[in-house]
Amino acid sequence: MSLLRGEGPLLRVGHRGAAALAPANTIEAVEAALVHGVDFVELDVFFADGKLVVGHSRRELTATPVTLVEMFAFLADRAPTTGLLADLKLSGHDRQLVDALRAHGLVDRTLACTNHAATLNNLRRIEPALARSRTYPRGHVHLGRRRTRVPVSGPVLWAMKQTLPYRVERLTREVGARAMTLSRRVVTRAAVERCHELGVGVFVWTVNRADLVRRLDLLGVDGVITDDPRVFAG
Repeated sequence: MSLLRGEGPLLRVGHRGAAALAPANTIEAVEAALVHGVDFVELDVFFADGKLVVGHSRRELTATPVTLVEMFAFLADRAPTTGLLADLKLSGHDRQLVDALRAHGLVDRTLACTNHAATLNNLRRIEPALARSRTYPRGHVHLGRRRTRVPVSGPVLWAMKQTLPYRVERLTREVGARAMTLSRRVVTRAAVERCHELGVGVFVWTVNRADLVRRLDLLGVDGVITDDPRVFAG
């Protein structure tokens, strides 16, 4: 599975399937994304009631969420060439995830992403062939001796954006990441170029405007994650 576009077109990723066209993280949303020709579907992986399910958080789960086994069976049968970007909203269930991927023959076309370094390193140990992406930034940082929780916005966000090109190597190498999943708010040409120098792909979330897709395309990012795959035709 190639995560670098090279001279090819931008990789199109449907966020939570296609969350603007059908309920997020459902088979219907994935079907909608496939209709619009995405290269990857991004799905949230969560643990609830003793099993892995497709969902962003407990608050957002439906009464009967799609299980990971059900979704993987659908992808194996109905989308045999589409990549899977598995956004991990959990920790401590890494082996169950890998076992499910193996059972459905999805390891080779899955990119697992999270900002949790320990999870990425555990996945590397359990299944080295599973591609990993480090998500950046987190929604908050801790500053000072008292580890004060500060949201990533304003001056904090600006500083993270400016320093990212100098941090890419450490962030990716310490977890063996083949890609970074970056907020569009921190993407710069310098960051993209540094990632590519290291052979690291760049996937950007969440972009729902055609003009922003075009701008990121010109910056050379490898993939764009969107709720509405129709933006790629804009």
